[in-house]
Amino acid sequence: MRALTLTLALLAAPASAETLSEEIARSGLAPTEARLAALPAPTNEELFALAGLRFLGGIEAALQLRWQTGMQSDWSELPILRLPIPENPAARPFEPADFTTLLKGLDADMEDARTALAQLGDRPFALDIRLADLWFDIDGDGARSAGEDLGSVAGLILGGGRATGAPVDDPVITFDTADAAWLSAYTNLLSGFASAALAYDPEPAIRRVMESSVAMRALWGDVPPPNAFDMMFGRQVDRIAMVLHALSQTPDKALAADAHAHLLAMIAENRRFWSLVALETDNRNEWVPNATQVSGLGLFVPPETSGRWQAVLADAEKALNGELLIPHWRYGGAAGINLKKAFENPPAVDLVSWIQGEGLLPYAETGTRLSTQSWRDFETLVSGDGVLFAIFLN
Repeated sequence: MRALTLTLALLAAPASAETLSEEIARSGLAPTEARLAALPAPTNEELFALAGLRFLGGIEAALQLRWQTGMQSDWSELPILRLPIPENPAARPFEPADFTTLLKGLDADMEDARTALAQLGDRPFALDIRLADLWFDIDGDGARSAGEDLGSVAGLILGGGRATGAPVDDPVITFDTADAAWLSAYTNLLSGFASAALAYDPEPAIRRVMESSVAMRALWGDVPPPNAFDMMFGRQVDRIAMVLHALSQTPDKALAADAHAHLLAMIAENRRFWSLVALETDNRNEWVPNATQVSGLGLFVPPETSGRWQAVLADAEKALNGELLIPHWRYGGAAGINLKKAFENPPAVDLVSWIQGEGLLPYAETGTRLSTQSWRDFETLVSGDGVLFAIFLN
């Protein structure tokens, strides 16, 4: 019996003296996650790695589904769907249900990541990860191919851009206790996106547009050449139609409430991250540095970043809680839209009535309106790279 137990332990263990980072580089996200998930008593580092691998695994699963169905990166309005992936010359036809599968799978993986983070709590850890070791098995063949590394897919700035000095050509990040809160915030962001999208049940809208597009193309007949204008813009027009048709439905209140809760949790976890990172006294391969640290990516993060970004988050939190109102050009300077009410009783989207103002009247009230000053201050601090830093800082 002892011999069998030893054999199983050896099979589950990584190669001798192999780091977690090296194991990921060798075997990939899913096999490493499976090994860590089977451990009876994982270390703090292993628990964080498990959460991180589930987070990245959710993205990998979405990329794999995109590759299988030939869904390219022209869905630039949506996270994950905009990431570049290699082309699949033998892709199967995309089905409307695929989009629902993608969203539900992503949300489930984010929940699994939070489960591991909850088990970890605020216990200390330090885990070195070489970013070049991270890759997505997009084509599902178990081998690392061109275009599957993290840098190619996510477009990470690995030592370039706003460098502090010498570029970091092969960055290694030491993830620690504060970074667990950062990761938790990001899982809530993606879960919030998934819940918001599912609230409007996009599947019928996708099916409607796909079927009508096929019918319209059948009218071309065999007359060459194909409609050049349709070839250039047809997919974009179809995509916009899918979004507008989906948004025109009355959304699911429970899913809208779930999205609202995840956005508030994202802000709370991001605030927890900044409180933890402020306590750090080391300066070792930092993911997001505090005012006395340096980024391990070679990015220049101004010392005032924490305060300026938290001011942006505070405004966002107040808007989500209805304490600050969203301005509307028809409502004057003393009134606006209560976003909390909109999440509690989510409306179908009617762009005409929204722009005109009548469609949002059920959510309008007088009060203090949201200002863009905190965002402008943040963007000034980062020299106009506000969107880039917002994605990075979450």
